[in-house]
Amino acid sequence: MAQQQNNMMQRARNAVNQLTNAQGNANQQEQQAAQNAIQAAKSQASSEEQQQLQQLEQQLRQQNQLQ
Repeated sequence: MAQQQNNMMQRARNAVNQLTNAQGNANQQEQQAAQNAIQAAKSQASSEEQQQLQQLEQQLRQQNQLQ
C-alpha cells in the first residue's frame, strides 16, 4: 500500500511539473489530468503528504492563472 501511495504522489508531482514546464502551452486536458492525479493521491495520503498535495494544488492554481 505504501508503494502505491508513493507512486500516486509521484504521478501528482510529475503532472504538475509537466504543466509548469509547458510554460503556458498546457491544454485543459493536461490540467485536468494533473488535478485528477492530485485528488487520487489525496485519497490515501498521510497528513504530511496532504500538505505536499495542497502545495501542488496551489502551484497548479498559480500556473492556471498565468495562462
